[in-house]
Amino acid sequence: MAEDNNSDSYRWLSLAVVIMGTFMSILDGSIVNIGIPKMMAVFNVSLDDVQWVLTAYTLTLGAIVPITGFLSEKFGNKKLYIFSLISFTIGSLLCGIAWSNTSMIIFRIIQAIGGGMIMPVSMTIILKMFNFKERGLAMGFWGIASMAAPAIGPTLGGYIIEKLSWRLIFNVNVPIGIMTTILSALLLKEFPHKAPEKVDILGFVFSTVGIVSILYILSQNPIDWSDIKNPLLLTIGIFNLILFIINELSVPEPLLDLKLLARLDFSFSLIALALINMCLMGGVYAMPLFFQKIDGYTAMQTGLLLLPSAIVTGVMMPISAKLIDKVNEKIVILPGLILLLFSCYQLGMLTSNTSKDTANLFLILRGAGIGLTMMPLSTFGMNLLPQKLVTQGSTIQNTIRQISGSVSITMMTHSLSSQAEIYYHKLSEQITPFNNTALNLLNQIQQSLSQIGLSTVDKQVQAKSTLVKLVSRQAYSDAFDYTLMLCTVFVIVALIATLFIRNRNQLSSSNEEIKS
Repeated sequence: MAEDNNSDSYRWLSLAVVIMGTFMSILDGSIVNIGIPKMMAVFNVSLDDVQWVLTAYTLTLGAIVPITGFLSEKFGNKKLYIFSLISFTIGSLLCGIAWSNTSMIIFRIIQAIGGGMIMPVSMTIILKMFNFKERGLAMGFWGIASMAAPAIGPTLGGYIIEKLSWRLIFNVNVPIGIMTTILSALLLKEFPHKAPEKVDILGFVFSTVGIVSILYILSQNPIDWSDIKNPLLLTIGIFNLILFIINELSVPEPLLDLKLLARLDFSFSLIALALINMCLMGGVYAMPLFFQKIDGYTAMQTGLLLLPSAIVTGVMMPISAKLIDKVNEKIVILPGLILLLFSCYQLGMLTSNTSKDTANLFLILRGAGIGLTMMPLSTFGMNLLPQKLVTQGSTIQNTIRQISGSVSITMMTHSLSSQAEIYYHKLSEQITPFNNTALNLLNQIQQSLSQIGLSTVDKQVQAKSTLVKLVSRQAYSDAFDYTLMLCTVFVIVALIATLFIRNRNQLSSSNEEIKS
């Protein structure tokens, strides 16, 4: 049986099971956003009320992810993975039959308990199942699920809501979840694990209060700092995270082994990975809004426009992963970062006049850049750790990923709203009786309105209203450009951080020098 467990067929079949669970959980995170307007109508609630369907899920993830490493060592990766699949599937089933907004929020929490564990546990299983020579390729295939799902989600969600029942965005998980659970029980093997003698209760309390408080602030759109609870929660969150760090560095069996951050190469990989994730999530958030608000595309049309880049990302994942199994990781990652930098810069220059084909080209290049960097960088960082620290390293990496994604979306939201207002005022100030460009544009609008038989007064009123809309549209276009340029900044800093990471050969040489 041991030989079967170590065979190629066993490992790749097990990988397929892990990919199924990962894809299901990540797809749900992006597909549900599309259903928010429908839930508002069905449950007869406001946007503020229905927003808790998303917020409750995010906050639960923030509480669950940091304790996954401890639970893996306590109960074993296989048992925890099966539990997470069951929790997610039951939660999905209940969400599909939810009868009110309150019940939906409760069922989303159940779903998130499983969803928060699936990604870090599945990553740990892969890292323990494959050796260094095959780990890159395995992570590449796993990366297809984690990267392609957020891009496919809006397209699939738009189709389901437009053509079928909105409840299917949850119910579609049930048969997949049942099948994946059965296959996991039959195929996966349990890895040796040592249960901690003491439970780090203080660490759990500090991390939960700290991360949940901060994620709650970041989930607001926009953040109302005049509301006293927000600065209060931010203070509580930061204070608890400081206590968490102190506690984790002082207890013998910490919930999260923060001493791993003393390994500077691993820390630099985390910084680079967090920034690339911020670039990814920022683009996933901003690009659909740009195409819908500036170009007037529907959600379905936007999803179809973004689909080719998602396919390119999925294709590049295993290619780049196979390469890092054979060559120095930086030979793959650095060109990918440069390609990502170029495409993000070009996307930050988009206007309402940019052709669809041009925008699609830069999106595809961006997808290729992400495919060459995201999973190789993740694998690169984990390969710097010894096998016994893989579980803790995976938990830290996924905690950083969760927080960085929320930070990115908050930054994008704040930047978009604030810059749109600034650009609108700047453009409005230019519309004066002395500005010939503005006067000519106003005259052109009035002339076009003459063809529909309006009176002189009505033409003037309509022309001014149209001009205000054009100014507002241009202000939003400029704000989107400014916001998307933030992704360029993220990539530049990630590129610098990657340059500081030593590869395994350099680390081995350094360790040998120290020993001698």
